[in-house]
Amino acid sequence: MFAHSGEGARDRQRTGGAVTRRAVIGGVMGAGLLEMLPLGISRQNEAMAEDLAAGPHRGAGDRVLFTADAPQVYTRAQWNARAPRRAAEVVDRPPDHIIVHHTATANARDRSLAHAFALSRSIQNIHMNKNGWDDAGQQLTISRGGIVMEGRNRSLRAIQSGDLAIGAQVLHHNQHTIGIENEGTYLSAAVPGALWRSLTEVCVWLCQKYDLDPSEAIVGHRDYNSTSCPGDVLYARLPELRRSVAELLEGTSGQSSTSQGGSDSGSILSPLLPPLDDLG
Repeated sequence: MFAHSGEGARDRQRTGGAVTRRAVIGGVMGAGLLEMLPLGISRQNEAMAEDLAAGPHRGAGDRVLFTADAPQVYTRAQWNARAPRRAAEVVDRPPDHIIVHHTATANARDRSLAHAFALSRSIQNIHMNKNGWDDAGQQLTISRGGIVMEGRNRSLRAIQSGDLAIGAQVLHHNQHTIGIENEGTYLSAAVPGALWRSLTEVCVWLCQKYDLDPSEAIVGHRDYNSTSCPGDVLYARLPELRRSVAELLEGTSGQSSTSQGGSDSGSILSPLLPPLDDLG
């Protein structure tokens, strides 16, 4: 989405709990041209990503169960974001659409956590240095290995509060949408399973937080602007994404009711990664 969004899209269109987390971490398969941390750190992070790559908990019939209120999201402090030019505007209303993007970067095979963080830094640098924006344009980023990261400043706190940090991810529609960057280029390449699982869970989380109907809310960048984003392959899977999110939302509703009745079957998995101490 690097070339198709706008910081200056200040159109005036208006529409009008505690968070638990589980890690949905596969290995990271990012763009190989991005900066890396020292080799020892890279290997250590890659090993951690591999340890967490088992994917979602599965129930009877190998059905994927959504077992937390939110996916693990790495903060800007964790991926070492630079300071924005100014703080993002936060409005006390929910978005009405979730915009799915691809980054249009290489579909590389690096599986380190360090690479996922480098991806976020690279996106931020391009958006600020080349596009002249205040900060990274999108609110959330997902690596090819399924690692989820906060994008624009104040985004994570806004989501947790049911508000919207205004981004720069879809021209003329930033005031009422929230954007997810998915690492890679999906004009013809398949979407990695780890990325797909995390994208699904992020959409479940956002639909829960904002009370959105996935059949209406989840759209592609090209639905608003003249762009190939998020690529023909990923765009063609959006109907599947909407169905999966709707099914998981129904499942979490059932698990929540069961849990309130005293059963352990809907219990939340303990977080596998460090707590969310700094919301950026």
